[in-house]
Amino acid sequence: MLRCLIAQAFLSAILFVPLHGAIWPDQFGVYKKVSSKAVGAPDPALMQEYGFEAGEQAEYKSPTGAFTGTAWRLQDSTGALATFQWMRPADAKPSSISKLAARTDKGLLFAFGNYVFEFSGYTPTPEQLNEFYSILPRLGSAALPVISTYLPPDHLVPNSERYILGPVSLERFDPRIPPSVAAFHFGAEAQLGRYHTAKGDFNLAIFAYPTPDIARDRVKEFEKISGAVVKRAGPMVAVILSPPDPDAAERVLAQVDYRVSITLNTGVPPKVDQNVATMLINIFALAGIVLALCVGAGIAFGGLRVLRSRFGHKDLEEPMILLHLSDK
Repeated sequence: MLRCLIAQAFLSAILFVPLHGAIWPDQFGVYKKVSSKAVGAPDPALMQEYGFEAGEQAEYKSPTGAFTGTAWRLQDSTGALATFQWMRPADAKPSSISKLAARTDKGLLFAFGNYVFEFSGYTPTPEQLNEFYSILPRLGSAALPVISTYLPPDHLVPNSERYILGPVSLERFDPRIPPSVAAFHFGAEAQLGRYHTAKGDFNLAIFAYPTPDIARDRVKEFEKISGAVVKRAGPMVAVILSPPDPDAAERVLAQVDYRVSITLNTGVPPKVDQNVATMLINIFALAGIVLALCVGAGIAFGGLRVLRSRFGHKDLEEPMILLHLSDK
């Protein structure tokens, strides 16, 4: 077993060793990196809002083929989710390689932690990816934002989801909503999706705020937008602007429901009984136990002396040692 672990660690060190803090390792399985270069953000303003930190593209070759790998590192998993949704083509197909993954004409696009990856010309195995993840610099593992799961699935256009983190992404994906109404200074984020109906498509944007009170105040501002259909659910505000089918919009809004999940990490400590009568009963019970122990110890001591005398131990008849303190 120890030999297997050592061999696996040695193999990982050979096949997945990054050079000079680079994102891509010098070798990926049987493929050897022949070149690499830094890549910037395709949309600098948008990806700056998403928290873009670094990007790298690497060319790999082997005797059997070649592929190109591109990676973008974001500040956190929320930025990676937003980048993945924005980069994913409309005709992409789902992939099981990761929770956020899609097959495209170029190859494979997926997000993991605070990274977004694109493989062109090669599909890595889950085992290779696990080894790859283990050497990624500054890999984050924060959970994805819950608001991304609140879009109703019925009639949702595939791959139309867009995550909104600020004024730039709001202007890119639904410019009819003013940033002052969204009020990002409260820490708002939003998940947007497009819905298809027989009379036309419309966008649904769900904004999440820190508290229900802030959301309640925002509803009044959203309702001032011409043609807005608005619903509040807990700390969330769902808004549809000028839907071509008002009935369909109402049916979609009806499915937006805030779900509270409470997890108890520690047990509730037992109640302490402060009743005076119970305390007195406990005191008397303890005194009775101590008295019984004393009586039992005296009987045992006396019985032991009797038994020793019967078996011929004369030292038990010797007089006790007296101090005669009264004579001093």
